[in-house]
Amino acid sequence: MESSLSREPKLSHLRSDGSVRMVDVSGKGDTLREAEAQAMVRLGRAALRALRDNPKGDVLEVARIAGIMAAKRTAELIPLCHNLPLTGIDVEVSVRGTLVRIRGRVRTTAGTGVEMEALTAVTVAALTVYDMCKAAGHGITIEQICLLKKSGGRSGTYVKKSAPRRAKG
Repeated sequence: MESSLSREPKLSHLRSDGSVRMVDVSGKGDTLREAEAQAMVRLGRAALRALRDNPKGDVLEVARIAGIMAAKRTAELIPLCHNLPLTGIDVEVSVRGTLVRIRGRVRTTAGTGVEMEALTAVTVAALTVYDMCKAAGHGITIEQICLLKKSGGRSGTYVKKSAPRRAKG
């Protein structure tokens, strides 16, 4: 009988001796790869007011641009990520009640996926909302950062089984 340990996925960034490595993807063919991620930022009333009338500028637009910039710099932030030729980045930022919803979609034609780029985009966009609204109160929270879906490559398509729990806004 096979043990449950042998069915666990092997962590690709670890060598057999436990040291880390950057995965060699040179043998993989370039294919279209896409990923979508999400983050939520919960604001208090004062922060919500600061979101709408902020002397630093349009918070949602600044966050959107920050997310795009972050996706392009993921390999500089995450030590073992590959530097990828991104072919498309879309970051959407919207307000629902006291929540700011951030969605990021990233595309490439390369030998490895763009999940980390999508996650980095939404995370930095969320941090930007925090930064621009923090003067109105530090009770802001960043929640539900997750990969929603990805496609391309040998592992195929992944879609998050359940939508992120709807937080009351």
